[in-house]
Amino acid sequence: MQDFAQWSLDTIREDGGSLSWLEEQRFDWTTTTSQALEQILNGKTIILITDEKRKWLETYILTSINGANQERPLLPIVSLDCLYPHYNTISGGEMIDILDDMISLSYKEDYFFWYIGKGDDKRSDISKRRDNSYFWIFDEDFHNAFTLKSYDAALDIKLLQLYKLFNASLNATMFGEVDVGS
Repeated sequence: MQDFAQWSLDTIREDGGSLSWLEEQRFDWTTTTSQALEQILNGKTIILITDEKRKWLETYILTSINGANQERPLLPIVSLDCLYPHYNTISGGEMIDILDDMISLSYKEDYFFWYIGKGDDKRSDISKRRDNSYFWIFDEDFHNAFTLKSYDAALDIKLLQLYKLFNASLNATMFGEVDVGS
């Protein structure tokens, strides 16, 4: 079984020049992504959250991660908007606590948040409260986060490339090709 960091580097290089930007950030990628993959392997539900500008990516991930062409078990993934469509109206930490309690009761602590978006967006607040959250965060350094720049002209392309690599990583992990624990 191959080490996840080496597998990621090999996969990035095999993809050619399109992922060359990621080679410099591969350690951030492998550290954060391996933790998320371990949680998925342990059967945790993914609660996906994006800022408003990345709603298109949320839709894409939700429709493709369990697509008919996937030859792996279905993954438990939901959008925060499906769990609580009024999240944008929340003001204050007390309401976030109440929502977090509802999610904890519903999923019995067997979940983690996957946040994609700007770090200062209010939609990131609930995921920032949990140490096991997975982030593709923009314009902010945050623990357990893969950081990007929101003003990058190629951001949308990079997000799709990251998802493609995430999906390939998920397959490799689920089928025992790589060890995310190493």
